Amino acid sequence: MELNGKNILVVGLARTGVAVARFLVSRGAVVTVTDMRDDTQLAPYLEQLAGLPVNLQLGSHDRHSFLMADLIVVSPGVPMDIKPLAHARAQRREVISEIELAAAFIDAPLVAITGTNGKTTTTTLTGEIFRASGFETFVGGNIGNPLIELVTSGARVDRVVAELSSFQLEGIRNFRPRVAVLLNITEDHLDRYATFQEYIDAKVRIFANQAAEDFALLNVDDPVVAAQAGKTAARVVPMSQRQELTEGIFYRNGIITFRWEGREERFPTASYPLQGVHNIENIMAALASALLMGCDPTESQAAVAAFRGLPHRMELVRTVNGVAWYEDSKATNVGSVEKALASFDNITLIAGGKDKGGSYAPLAELVKTRVRHMVLIGEAKERIARELGALTDTRLAGSLEEAVQLAHDLAGAGGVVLFSPACSSFDMFRDYEERAERYKALVRALHGEETR
Repeated sequence: MELNGKNILVVGLARTGVAVARFLVSRGAVVTVTDMRDDTQLAPYLEQLAGLPVNLQLGSHDRHSFLMADLIVVSPGVPMDIKPLAHARAQRREVISEIELAAAFIDAPLVAITGTNGKTTTTTLTGEIFRASGFETFVGGNIGNPLIELVTSGARVDRVVAELSSFQLEGIRNFRPRVAVLLNITEDHLDRYATFQEYIDAKVRIFANQAAEDFALLNVDDPVVAAQAGKTAARVVPMSQRQELTEGIFYRNGIITFRWEGREERFPTASYPLQGVHNIENIMAALASALLMGCDPTESQAAVAAFRGLPHRMELVRTVNGVAWYEDSKATNVGSVEKALASFDNITLIAGGKDKGGSYAPLAELVKTRVRHMVLIGEAKERIARELGALTDTRLAGSLEEAVQLAHDLAGAGGVVLFSPACSSFDMFRDYEERAERYKALVRALHGEETR
């Protein structure tokens, strides 16, 4: 990708925008950064660009800048359908995401992971397995470090693991991972996509540029994912918790088995700190990706057994009066909550927040059979109550504080209180992390006998 002397527009500042701008300047590009926020809101990022020859257009987008750019690089979180980008594409301006730019300058084999749920856990665990097997590894993308930071660092690595969102995948052109993983697809981001099919189309772009020597790891338990098997040029590696596979990776009776090209490796799961059906899916994807890329089975098993998971994903906060309190604030869609509910019985569920447009109907059977009490909060509480409230004892709360107290009063010894919202946090909190910390503080403040 030739950048020297090119007029390049970076849309969206923040951490990724800063890294992209710095890289482009180092390659001799004429760089303009545009962001709808003003210089006060962006002050921490502007400090990182001080002294660099970067043109700044803040507080609004200048349509002319979009139309005159040789290349437009879009940061994660910026919708690809905003009007200035639509106008630019109509005038044949090239619009790409940061991962497309970065990948053009990365030589190391790359594992790319997407899906509605489980991306971050799978990506992090895959990186841990690579490191345990002796590979110098960079982990980034939609998680933590933008891929372009690997390029700007000049570091030499053996493996790259990238979590990718649907928004990032919309902006790829030639991006080609050695292993592409599609964990699952359920309704999400319908506040950003006109239809579920648009969301699916964005996700499956992860396979678009793969060739016969690459691998496409597909969760065949998910019908939408399984349908991609005949649509990719890569070698399909299936994974399943429901069936034994002649080739691929599957789970049966406490054992994960990897079968590929006459090889068989077995991984007992009893020692894993990560439990639950969703985590078995994540672990299988991480193991298969690592084994396909040369990792040692014994070292891979040790890495999984040492991995304790990530904050805000089915995290046990405490057990008080015989009730286990779990925080799952990262569960911002229905598919994620399905897997959380499938992991427990006798549940008091706290859910709700900012509605994302999808149906709550997929939760109906699990709510009916596993949820004893449901406490609903946020903008979506009335809608969730209409769709699911008749299936179990349902209460509405005016705040998270009230919801926690209600759950404390309702849950009995041996039960589980699960905070798994099925909604985004933006009606009441800055983000899902702030929501999680508030919940954990409230649970830690509860009076009662601490049990183990």
